[in-house]
Amino acid sequence: MLRLFEIIRGALREQTIEETMSRQQLSEAVWIDLQEPEEDERDLLEQLLRTELPETEDVEEIEASARYFIDSAGVHIHSLFLTQSEGRHDTTTVAFILQPQRLITVRDTDLADFRLLRMRARRRQVEAHSAQELTVQVFEQKVENLADALEDVHLKLGEVSYLVLEDESAELEDAIDYLAKLEDSTGKVQLCLMDTRRSITFLQRHIHIDGELQESFRDITRDIDTLMAHTGFVFNKINFLMDSTQGFINIEQNQIIKIFSIAAVVFLPPTMVASIYGMNFDFMPELEWVGGYPFALFLMLLAGIAPYAYFKKKGWL
Repeated sequence: MLRLFEIIRGALREQTIEETMSRQQLSEAVWIDLQEPEEDERDLLEQLLRTELPETEDVEEIEASARYFIDSAGVHIHSLFLTQSEGRHDTTTVAFILQPQRLITVRDTDLADFRLLRMRARRRQVEAHSAQELTVQVFEQKVENLADALEDVHLKLGEVSYLVLEDESAELEDAIDYLAKLEDSTGKVQLCLMDTRRSITFLQRHIHIDGELQESFRDITRDIDTLMAHTGFVFNKINFLMDSTQGFINIEQNQIIKIFSIAAVVFLPPTMVASIYGMNFDFMPELEWVGGYPFALFLMLLAGIAPYAYFKKKGWL
């Protein structure tokens, strides 16, 4: 899918793409956004750029030289964005090609950041005068989305904290699974923040930046630093709750083992008495005794009550 945007009187506006898109309409766009581009769309854009667009396997490479570079087509940045599917967070890479008069983005996934930018553009809320300013707007939106995702994780941690520390009927095994998902989401947010900082640093070094744009980059960097500190706090809280959950599970298991151990000790003396009187020797004084059977039962009962009373007195029960 191909989307074209233009800047009119300092505001971003999405263009209506004609059924037969002309090369002129494509060349006049300030922002060209390709989502899961088809072959004809890729060919058309490659003719305009006179270079090949990055393939998925190229975009996903992690080497710095493959993610941040400059060639005849412009400044290339392959940046990680946060996405969510089936209740779990994941990351996907968006390829940016920044030219003096144009920004091109290539991606394989529909992202909330880009949907929100389109919605804001329809409302004339995206102020920009150049492709460079538009790039800053995209990264500002990305950091805002990461902040929202981190805030959502923090709120969910509050719910898990109540389950682990206050709700006596909670299933602690489910809490561990929930904490593992939150830890994974926080890690994905942190990874995107680190990648964004590297992208901003690369842009500051390799594009012309005026005073206002430079201040915008500083604001983004300060926001990233704040969010990185917050991710550290969230990680610490997740680790604390994970340790607490495992500790409570161990206490419950120890309590069960304790009950079985006491039961074994309580029933051991009666078992010994029963074993003694179950032996088949010819000369046993109690065999001919009328009160032998009641005496054996009484002895077994006493042998069971005695250790129980002792444990109770010691406070072990």
